[in-house]
Amino acid sequence: MSNSRIYNFSAGPSMLPLSVLERAGSEITNFQGSGMSVMEMSHRSKVFLDIFHQTQEKLRQLMGVPQDYRILFLQTGASGQFSAIPLNLISRTGKADYAVTGNFSSLACQEARKYGQISLAADTGDRNHCYIPRQSTLKLDRDASYFYYCANNTIFGTEWDYVPDTGAVPLVCDMSSNILSMPVDVSKFGIIYAGAQKNMAPAGLTVVIIKESLAGDELPYTPLMMNYQTMIDKDSMYNTPPCWCIYMLGLVLDWVEENGGLEGMEQLKWRRANMLYETLDASRLFTCHADKGSRSGMNVTFRTGDEALDARFVQEAAQAGFVNLKGHRKTGGMRASIYNAMPVEGVEKLCEFIQSFDKSN
Repeated sequence: MSNSRIYNFSAGPSMLPLSVLERAGSEITNFQGSGMSVMEMSHRSKVFLDIFHQTQEKLRQLMGVPQDYRILFLQTGASGQFSAIPLNLISRTGKADYAVTGNFSSLACQEARKYGQISLAADTGDRNHCYIPRQSTLKLDRDASYFYYCANNTIFGTEWDYVPDTGAVPLVCDMSSNILSMPVDVSKFGIIYAGAQKNMAPAGLTVVIIKESLAGDELPYTPLMMNYQTMIDKDSMYNTPPCWCIYMLGLVLDWVEENGGLEGMEQLKWRRANMLYETLDASRLFTCHADKGSRSGMNVTFRTGDEALDARFVQEAAQAGFVNLKGHRKTGGMRASIYNAMPVEGVEKLCEFIQSFDKSN
């Protein structure tokens, strides 16, 4: 880690691999002899179209995306998909199932209620979203147009450790905060989507992986820019796509490949997370928000139980070079977001800091 860089535990936008930033920096004014930056070139130019299609293909290969799925590079933000999903999918039966296990699935569920009849397959709000429901407790409607869940809950620090079995009902998953952190069987899903700013690229790009047969049944008042069929027909280029973010995603995908692919990312993920959880569980001062068995490998939420002490921990941590550790206002306490780009060394040093704070308090 260069001396001038800090350990950034932000939940997003989050840190990017240093080698990716350095490569982007080396190409920023003159991309591969083109005489211009990727930020300046036409999205219709051959140079950019090569970047675009290579990035799509890299993601297809890395995630094993089947050929009957399309990869879309959109600009709605993950929150835009809260509307796009019901607008495009709910017309089949007018009904959908939602598992509410945190803030973003709750917002998605509220938005979907504008467009159809929404049933709660699960709601973990009874215990402030500290656990993930088990398959046996999910209330499933066989007549639902789709089943929706968020794979990792950044605010509460929980993560689904299984893929729900919904039979013939298409599975829709918000993977914004754990995509690329483990292998995924894409064929089990109807739609996987993710905002890029946690594990993929800078903010501004939303990736949607959709089974092509699910598109084309949108509600008649679906906005043009939220119509999956339109975006498939135009290969995400109905308007100017987020060119720089797509280029950056390509560089991140190269970095993931060079570091062991998704299997390598999964090993690093649990190496970092388990080290941090073991340190917290061994301390007398700190407690974790999430139940064991539901804990996230990406966002570790913890607290002392004393707000003033939490604030002091965050302040002293920042002085020691560990920034953005303050928890979300819904949970308080602290949150360490340890996405793919966080070096193991960053978590080792944070653990040492936690141990020393624990002893002195």
